[in-house]
Amino acid sequence: VQLVESGGGLVQSGASLRLSCVASGFTSDYYAIGWFRQAPGKGREGVSCITVQEGVTRYADSVKGRFTISRDNAKRTVYLQMNSLKSEDTAVYYCATRDDPDCSDSEEDYPYWGQGTRVTVAS
Repeated sequence: VQLVESGGGLVQSGASLRLSCVASGFTSDYYAIGWFRQAPGKGREGVSCITVQEGVTRYADSVKGRFTISRDNAKRTVYLQMNSLKSEDTAVYYCATRDDPDCSDSEEDYPYWGQGTRVTVAS
């Protein structure tokens, strides 16, 4: 299984970015993809998750109403639309997946990770 993120960058506070996560190598169509982030000097935290088949979504309280996760199954791509970005959203963003159709908030439940894409929000 391989995950490749893209879309990070440097933006001003209040701006938007869309991150992409392209997945390959799955033997099943039943899996979930989560987005996590790690800010400088902090641990990794869950941001959002989507079940690829049913499209059920989950969000951390810190991003609800600002971030939207979606998927394009034909392209095997999951997106994270990030609006109204704040300086506290600055982090390296990772997508991760698991051989399970349900989402999990725990990074330990995700054995497959992308390399990460950096998002910097200048205030």
